[in-house]
Amino acid sequence: MHEHDVVIIGAGGAGLRAAIEASAAGVSVAMICKSMLGKAHTVMAEGGAAAALANKDPRDSWEIHFRDTMKGGKYLGDWRMAEIHAQQAPDRIRELEQWGAVFDRTPKGLTSQRNFGGHTYPRLAHIGDATGLELIRTLQQKGIHMGMDVFMEFTVRRLFQADGRISGCFAYDRNDGSLHIFKAKTIILATGGITRCWEVCSGSWEYTGEGHALAYWAGAQMGDMEFVQFHPTGMIWPPSVKGILVTEGVRGEGGTLRNSEGNRFMFDYVPEMYADEFADTEEEALGWVDEVISGKLATKRRPPELLTRDVVAKAINSERAAGRASEHGGAYLDISWRDEDEVKKKLPGMYHQFKELAAVDITKQPMEVGPTAHYVMGGVKVDPYTQVTSVPGLYAAGEVATGLHGANRLGGNSLSDLIVFGKIAGVQAAEAAKEMGYFAGIDQSEVDEVVAETLAPLSRDDGENPAKVVSDLRGMMQNKAGIIRTRELLLEALADLDGLSDRASITSPGGGRTYNPGWHQALELSAMIDVSRMCALAALRREESRGAHTRDDFPETDHSHWGKVTSVISMGDDGSMDIGYTSYPDIPDHLKSLLDIDDLHGEGS
Repeated sequence: MHEHDVVIIGAGGAGLRAAIEASAAGVSVAMICKSMLGKAHTVMAEGGAAAALANKDPRDSWEIHFRDTMKGGKYLGDWRMAEIHAQQAPDRIRELEQWGAVFDRTPKGLTSQRNFGGHTYPRLAHIGDATGLELIRTLQQKGIHMGMDVFMEFTVRRLFQADGRISGCFAYDRNDGSLHIFKAKTIILATGGITRCWEVCSGSWEYTGEGHALAYWAGAQMGDMEFVQFHPTGMIWPPSVKGILVTEGVRGEGGTLRNSEGNRFMFDYVPEMYADEFADTEEEALGWVDEVISGKLATKRRPPELLTRDVVAKAINSERAAGRASEHGGAYLDISWRDEDEVKKKLPGMYHQFKELAAVDITKQPMEVGPTAHYVMGGVKVDPYTQVTSVPGLYAAGEVATGLHGANRLGGNSLSDLIVFGKIAGVQAAEAAKEMGYFAGIDQSEVDEVVAETLAPLSRDDGENPAKVVSDLRGMMQNKAGIIRTRELLLEALADLDGLSDRASITSPGGGRTYNPGWHQALELSAMIDVSRMCALAALRREESRGAHTRDDFPETDHSHWGKVTSVISMGDDGSMDIGYTSYPDIPDHLKSLLDIDDLHGEGS
């Protein structure tokens, strides 16, 4: 039994930033992480953190960052979160520097910034192609000296409530199987995403959606679960590395995409709404890269490889469908035209990743890349100013929360999202914990129930290996709820999930509670199935194509209805999964004037 004022579940960028803030407020803080401290998925974010510092181009501002975020999200995001994020991100980056983060520098000694898809100006503060690693290093170094208790390699299985609010959680130690109860006045979810539910993904093994499921099971509202971003460039060869991320920084530094015929195909996929922002010719596009390298920007016109991720991913998919794929079914990404030393300096991680994992020298030959499940825009619905969920005492920040990114996330917005809203969640959860003044009770019958559920797989002898059920789930979601969707496939997916749920309920991992990965998988399945069902259900109901959600049977974007509403999923009284729709408040005129009114088509109004 443990008692802490604030319990933070997850130790990535959002969790650490929240823990730092809550600890600074003088409350007792526990941080629970599924893996080792420092092994958070945040370290896999390579390209940079988006913030309008205006170091590379003085024309940048928070207003333009706000506009780009709303436009990239197809105007479905919460404008309040987009405003807060754009305004506060620069201070959070400067704060990291004060805490010791070593960002790359311009010749004048300012924080260097590179361009990414969907950003009007170079905006991503970066450390080579290891930005997430440096962010975690800095936050961890700051946080461990602030008195928080860290519980590594623990998995949380249930949130407890009393008197209508959060009162604690139940977890088990993944090493020895010991069982733990954490009493808490407030809890912050910072558990990241759900992309391990797809066969080809950039996510590490922790990304099984348990944070999303914990919130849903506790009665929190979930939103926008149909929007799962497929990053355009993951490794696709050899099979052992399929899905591993190839940072967008490669394209930001001038990498070009070509098909099997050698054509730079992205020029064929520039949407009309972006036409005035992108170069008309290959020569002009490469000229833009030269301007970025030299630090001289006379125009905002960019190469088409820097379109938003949904556009680039679907373009690669279309080239494959037309028979123009690379040797192993993707596209060729080529940075070899740039100076060899510059590539090694700007993209050291990518150089070593391809050299060691694929025997490819990216300074001399192209990479093979293809779409990989990368990020979920959907998650727990939160108040934009406090990050509190619909369950009193429960907060959420980072990828597990929804609102900021709308239908599609811009590259680089994820890292600044973590530190902006992680701080807000830490401040608010600590303040609420102080106001509580006491620890609410935890019902013993609930404890007995979750203990029985947790240990049940170990007593089963004749069920399937849970690894087989996980594999079948991931393959099914890849094929039926992946980058291109139809009503028929989504209905099949929902039916398949019912069958997978039945199979999961009787899996037999074998062995005992000590160092048993099969047991962990058996327990993860309930979360994976529920978040997969949320995604498939929301995708079935949204009968349009928008951002990261593409319906082959509804290829057009419906501005008259779907552009005004976001999906809300909650658990019904009978345990059923219910879905409804809601709208954000009207965008005030002073912010609406920053947007491209011609693109709005009445959306957000």
